[in-house]
Amino acid sequence: MPKRAIILVIDAMGVGSLPDWASYDEVCESNTLASTCAYVAQNHQPIKLPNLQKLGLANITALDGLPALDHTNGSYGKMAELNPAKDTITGHWEMMGIKATKTFPYYPNGFPLAIIEEFKQQTGVGGILGNCTASGTTIINELGDKHRETGFPIVYTSADSVLQIACDIDVVSLETLYKWCELAREIMRGEHEVARIIARPYKSNENWIEGSSPEKAADMKYIRLGDKRHDYSVLPHSKSVLDAVVESKGRVIGFGKIQDIFAGVGVPENIHTDDNADGLNKFIEAIKEPAAENEVLFINLVETDANFGHRRDPEGFAGALEDIDKRIPELLEAMTEDDILMISADHGCDPMAVGSDHTREYVPILLYNRNMQGKDMGTRKSFADIGATILYWFGLESSELSIPGTSLI
Repeated sequence: MPKRAIILVIDAMGVGSLPDWASYDEVCESNTLASTCAYVAQNHQPIKLPNLQKLGLANITALDGLPALDHTNGSYGKMAELNPAKDTITGHWEMMGIKATKTFPYYPNGFPLAIIEEFKQQTGVGGILGNCTASGTTIINELGDKHRETGFPIVYTSADSVLQIACDIDVVSLETLYKWCELAREIMRGEHEVARIIARPYKSNENWIEGSSPEKAADMKYIRLGDKRHDYSVLPHSKSVLDAVVESKGRVIGFGKIQDIFAGVGVPENIHTDDNADGLNKFIEAIKEPAAENEVLFINLVETDANFGHRRDPEGFAGALEDIDKRIPELLEAMTEDDILMISADHGCDPMAVGSDHTREYVPILLYNRNMQGKDMGTRKSFADIGATILYWFGLESSELSIPGTSLI
């Protein structure tokens, strides 16, 4: 019988600082999940995550309003990151056994003039707007009107190793925006090779009310088109578990930004998603379909990070977690005894931390199968234990992984 490995990444749900946190420009220790739970418990009411709690989430780290359980129906633990980073690319790569062979550069003060001039020359644009560190929803609303007047792209970065280009699709076509990003990807090589170039298309919000002071991104004058976003990532630095699955005639299906994270390598199929809710709908529907061969289903639920972690919004972060938790029973019901589920995160982004950067944290690992008893899996040495578990589950071997990991089973 074909088997299936189901990987659900709740973006940025860290569970406590790694020992080397101070070397990552952080002023104090962090714990994304604990901070979120503490904030809502003190200011509203305790967070409601009964299904993740049953899987063992509350047994990993102390959480206000969410007690640990004596018996869990999943196994639980936490994992350290070996890659010297705290970003999306390195976190996901390590899960699949890839060691990053170089440190990707960051540009907290904007990109060098030489880079901007080369971009202008190659694209033919008369200028650019921005060139700073910014929240994506904020900068398009600050510069959206100017963009309409000039046609100049909005270029910005964030706490990640990224160069992002935002354009109004009524001003610049998607085809042109994607072409500009492809050119930027080739410009940003060598010492300036950021992990990702991201196309950030947006449009006018027809429901926007002039003079309003919206608190949510969806209520702003300009709104991003998440389903039209496209990431241009660097190629993985080594072979991955996903490659091993594909080479063994197994199937790998990514959801959301998974294919972009691996630059398509080892992820031949990908289902685009609009948001967390849409992603979970499509993910659960895929789980309901019987597998014809060994299969990996791999999703990242990004809103906890992009919408709330970077914006230091613990209330929003808690709400996003509760929305995910409500779908867990449906997901588990769709699984068979030949399926394993692993729930984790790729880094931290503590909504109570100083600044807007990711935080260098352990990540949780929850493991579930109908026939397995829940247990404490302790502290794992690497995110790569997820990939090692996939290989074990499928009865595969791979001697080419740069971080081999140890199976959780």
